[in-house]
Amino acid sequence: QVQLVESGGGLVQAGGSLRLSCAASGRTFRRYKMGWFRQAPGQEREIVGGVSVTGGSVYYADSVKGRFTISRDNTNRTVYLHMNSLKPDDTAVYYCAAAQTIYVLSDYYSARSYDYWGQGTQVTVSS
Repeated sequence: QVQLVESGGGLVQAGGSLRLSCAASGRTFRRYKMGWFRQAPGQEREIVGGVSVTGGSVYYADSVKGRFTISRDNTNRTVYLHMNSLKPDDTAVYYCAAAQTIYVLSDYYSARSYDYWGQGTQVTVSS
């Protein structure tokens, strides 16, 4: 089992940057595929991206590709979401999640693939 705690959210102007962190408990963190999701008010939760157990493979939603970067540090049991060129449309609560089993690439993009979730951190981008 793993517990996840996100941090780093806040208020930023359009065009700015933020780095979110997701700290995990448990010694098995390196076995989990990790994902970042977000949910805006009145919207469904949507994928931001995912990262393989080693960090060697990273996947992004088209809406953030080229602006956001996901990385992980297995030694410190942390996964990061670096967000650049932020837009007001990026305003949402951001969640990290851990998946024990992902068989195919498309699984990274489905919330149902993930077994554990953090509590979320708010990101607000002002215009």
